Amino acid sequence: MKEKRSAHVIGAGVNGLSAAIVLAAAGVRVDVWEAEAQAGGAARTLPLTLPGFQHDFGAAVLPTAAGSPFLLQLPLHKYGLEWIHAPAPLAHPLDDGTAVVLERDLAAACVALGEDGEAWRRIFAPLVSGWPELAADILRPIVGLPASPRLMARFGMRALQPAAWQAGRFTSERTRALWAGMAAHSFLQMEEFGSAAAALVLGTQAHAVGWPMARGGTQALTNALVAYLAELQSQTGGELHLQARVASLETLPGADLLLCDVTSRQMGMLGGNMLSDGYKQTLRRFRPGPGVFKVDYALSAPIPWRAAECSRALTVHVGGSFQEIAASERAMAEGRLAEAPFVLLAQPTLFDDSRAPAGKHIAWAYCHVPFGCEEDRLPALEGQIERFAPGFRDCVLARRVLGPAELAAMDANLAGGDISGGAMDLQQLFFRPTARGYATSDKRVWLCSSSTPPGGGVHGMCGANAAAAALRSL
Repeated sequence: MKEKRSAHVIGAGVNGLSAAIVLAAAGVRVDVWEAEAQAGGAARTLPLTLPGFQHDFGAAVLPTAAGSPFLLQLPLHKYGLEWIHAPAPLAHPLDDGTAVVLERDLAAACVALGEDGEAWRRIFAPLVSGWPELAADILRPIVGLPASPRLMARFGMRALQPAAWQAGRFTSERTRALWAGMAAHSFLQMEEFGSAAAALVLGTQAHAVGWPMARGGTQALTNALVAYLAELQSQTGGELHLQARVASLETLPGADLLLCDVTSRQMGMLGGNMLSDGYKQTLRRFRPGPGVFKVDYALSAPIPWRAAECSRALTVHVGGSFQEIAASERAMAEGRLAEAPFVLLAQPTLFDDSRAPAGKHIAWAYCHVPFGCEEDRLPALEGQIERFAPGFRDCVLARRVLGPAELAAMDANLAGGDISGGAMDLQQLFFRPTARGYATSDKRVWLCSSSTPPGGGVHGMCGANAAAAALRSL
């Protein structure tokens, strides 16, 4: 740049740090302002239960990070980031005492799925072989033509369909259950258009890059981003300010750019008089997504799954059949609480013993709930785990329950328990959070959170895309 530019980034989550890195790499002086004492937002690792037990506050399994076109460009391994892969990305226990296991190798997965192996191969083989190109297209701003039109057309034709339609391609109820668990990551009903996208992306990632975790916890990813940013800032200026909550953008020192890793509703409050009334009104119309009810466990022993295959997987989907998972997600969408909720569970210490004292373990589990739900879901959540792992409660040394209110108190971006930055239905995928995308009504102010394309996930692409757009505006 011909003249020295400066920027403020509000929020040191993965998107905020990614935005700051793009700006600093372009020679911009960047100051990052984080409200909490520890950088990372939802990508933090904290002692939530007992001394010596390290739990991931938000995401624990990071396929979107391992396959992120932006993060893959960064030398994060030089700053301590190490990926750990379990023997299998995913297990899905069933009531007959067995489990469906999704193998990382596509050919092995097709064999394991038996009669549905060929259908699985037809769906995923083209997407897996073209993953780098597909990732670049689906994680970029939704404008212009895709770089790989044929591949995107193949993906889009399936992704836009309801997950229930795609499940009809499978003969076995076991495979349909596996498919439903992956589709449920969308927080959409199985009958809703666009709900198949999550299953397609997660299945492709499982075979293309795996579903790994960071050794030592997700904080390792955040720490690597912070360290790399600090190295850039040593050349361009600026610093990371912790415990520095910003109540209004107007209180910050003057700068050429202000990028905000905050939700759409927070953006309206932060912007104050800098944003037009019309823009703020549009932000208020952006609908939040459902919430989660999360529990972190300190355990005396590994989870005693009836299906031993579950111990091969870092992630376990606990929900039974396709019909049961569909009923759980339908209840949430209708503002009700499912009697048997779908539970996502991670068991990191089976593969990383640095996270707990010798011989002890941790687990991380959540179920979906309506936005802002205040009901205690612990009995229902643990009932589901006990259903497939009798004796689980006997292994619990301590637990930390984080409902929507507790999550929001620890990270303002998780208001109402929404971990996706807003509902991820088709309408809000294409207009996220407004037709302006990253830009706001003030040419200096940009939004770079998961409320912008491509949405939720630990990939940094919202921040990187927003920063690139902001730089072009200069």
